[in-house]
Amino acid sequence: MATFLYRVGRLAFRRRWYVALVWAAVLAAVGLGALKAPGASDEEFSMPGIESQKAFDLMEERFPGATADGATARVVFVAPGGEKVTAVENKKAVEEAVAELGDGSQVASVVDPFQAKAVSRDGTTAYATVTYKVAANDLTDAGKTHLEETLGDARDSGLTVEAGGTAMDDGAGAGGTAEVIGVAIAAVVLLVTFGSLAAAGLPLLTAIIGVGVSMAAILALSDALGLSTTTGTLAMMLGLAVGIDYALFVVSRYREERGKGRTPQEAAGMAVGTAGSAVVFAGLTVVIALAGLSVVGIPMLTKMGLAAAGAVVVAVLIALTLVPAALGFWPNAVLSRKARKSGRIEGSTGDNGGTRWARFVLRRPLPVLLLGVVGLGALAVPMTELQLGMPGDEAKSTSTTERRAYDALGEAFGPGFNGPLTVVVDVKGDADPKGAVTTVSEEIGKTEGIVSVSPARFNDAGDTAVFSVVPSTAPTDEKTKELVTTIRDERPGVEAESGATFEVTGTTALNIDISDKVQAALVPYLIVVVGLAVVLLLVVFRSLLVPLKAALGFLLSVLASLGAVVVVFQQGHGAELLGVEQTGPIMSLMPIFLVGIVFGLAMDYEVFLVSRMREAYVHGESPRQAVTSGFRHSARVVVAAALIMIAVFAGFIGESDSMIKMIGFGLATAVLLDAFVVRMAIVPAVLALLGDRAWWLPKWLDRILPRVDVEGEALSRRAEAAPETDAADTAAGLEVART
Repeated sequence: MATFLYRVGRLAFRRRWYVALVWAAVLAAVGLGALKAPGASDEEFSMPGIESQKAFDLMEERFPGATADGATARVVFVAPGGEKVTAVENKKAVEEAVAELGDGSQVASVVDPFQAKAVSRDGTTAYATVTYKVAANDLTDAGKTHLEETLGDARDSGLTVEAGGTAMDDGAGAGGTAEVIGVAIAAVVLLVTFGSLAAAGLPLLTAIIGVGVSMAAILALSDALGLSTTTGTLAMMLGLAVGIDYALFVVSRYREERGKGRTPQEAAGMAVGTAGSAVVFAGLTVVIALAGLSVVGIPMLTKMGLAAAGAVVVAVLIALTLVPAALGFWPNAVLSRKARKSGRIEGSTGDNGGTRWARFVLRRPLPVLLLGVVGLGALAVPMTELQLGMPGDEAKSTSTTERRAYDALGEAFGPGFNGPLTVVVDVKGDADPKGAVTTVSEEIGKTEGIVSVSPARFNDAGDTAVFSVVPSTAPTDEKTKELVTTIRDERPGVEAESGATFEVTGTTALNIDISDKVQAALVPYLIVVVGLAVVLLLVVFRSLLVPLKAALGFLLSVLASLGAVVVVFQQGHGAELLGVEQTGPIMSLMPIFLVGIVFGLAMDYEVFLVSRMREAYVHGESPRQAVTSGFRHSARVVVAAALIMIAVFAGFIGESDSMIKMIGFGLATAVLLDAFVVRMAIVPAVLALLGDRAWWLPKWLDRILPRVDVEGEALSRRAEAAPETDAADTAAGLEVART
């Protein structure tokens, strides 16, 4: 592996123009394909195998067009204090607003609240439902402006008017500002780390090129592969993250090899042969984690994982080819300013912050290990109270009209009004369909916790009926989940009495079912991903204990970060400091996203840091010396990479959307804990306590595992056999750079 990649690095350095032109051609080709390809569709979220999805599919089959994906807006009218919306002036204002809403060019229909009896019992609140001909993403600016202007006109009449629904989604991609801030912070961190504008800019430039290729390819293939507009979100986030990391690792090793007196071409080959090997295996662990998302059973999540895995593969190829080619164009520009001015490149053999920290841990490994494990364990304890759900408008800021509309409806019609359940009754072949549906409706209505049951609506064939059930509790309340469970548990008796079958669906039931399925899939996902990664790390490190230690450390950091998310976003401790106005259940997909993304980044740091320790150990250093050597060469780079990722993810905490805040906080916390507590403290402490046993591998397993030269033993032997490096060439190159 190392020898092959060494040749790749030298070839890319020597044939840099060809490499640059190839990547430019690839970018142009996929870019042209993206421009020519049909636009990505708005894929409907589906979860095969759950009851609410089966009921929804039955509705689509039996009620053609009833489940069309047209945007909706629910406009809420609240009368001034002490008045009623049914008063003459107020009613007139509402009716005028409803008429004006119906004039929109993309509006399909508007339901008048007075005709539909959508008025609260106390007469203070009413709501109108606006249905559009197109999906939310297809609403024009004119259509949205018309809705906002109508709301403004109604407010001028003295009414309090708010609106919620899919039509209120502005369609803006979350995190755009956060990504810009993250890249800016990454540039500063890289500049401080390398002391060179070129060295700081190169990882950013190649990462952006890689993301450009990946995103253009996803857009080009979106129609052919059925990819949605959200598929590329994870690919962009991870492509940028690992793209910076991998280029950073190669550039850092190149500078180190130049410090040993190697010529630029030789240094580029050695950098790709050694750091590039670590990049390949780190990339494979990320791909495993992302491809493993298919275990969850959500088609959209599977596509997102595979698209992101493709972006990681592109990042690896960029690091192995375009980065050394770029070094060929500017062989001395990435060196420190001091080296370029003095004409001398000093090696990294002396003490630095990494060696001093390593010696601190090596002097007291047991206390450091205990402190790290106990601290992470304490943070992980709240994770036992994890409640999954899908927060809606109730989790938004009170400054948004969607949240105010949600609160107004909950206050006027009851908390369960915002999350009604939909019951689909199948009476196909039943002798008395109406009687059977009436029996089902009455029996469900007797269930404790139900406020009201709407009249049933039959399809044209008369073999299926649908009615709504309004709970007494809010959609994200645990009692609502218990109510759904109770209705389903009592189903056999109701079906036996009525002779019909029924299923419970609706947004609330769908969210409950998704949460249950994701929670059930989390452990299998962890087993598959961690198990495959342990096998891969066995090949990389040829050690039994090092991969196990890596996996256990990752589990500790993930559980601790989930515990921190529960403390802030579910229990509310410190929520105000982050601008979280409403606590509640954790987003259902949050643990899966956290595991997939952080596992990839954690294994990046593990492979790059520990492979340098393994390299030093293989070359004859004692276990403790090897730990120090690994930190001397890698600690600074790993710290820089972790700080960059923390900055990128923490930027999302500033977003107004609670779910985006949650994702940003969780990812930033996980990277912080994994990089600085697990990799920088627990890992060296464990290796110090294990000594030579850390690198032990049973003989039978040693014979089975394929031999992959990640540490560059073959390259070291080659360097020792070859004549001494021509230092004059290096000095001459620096002289040219100075002049």
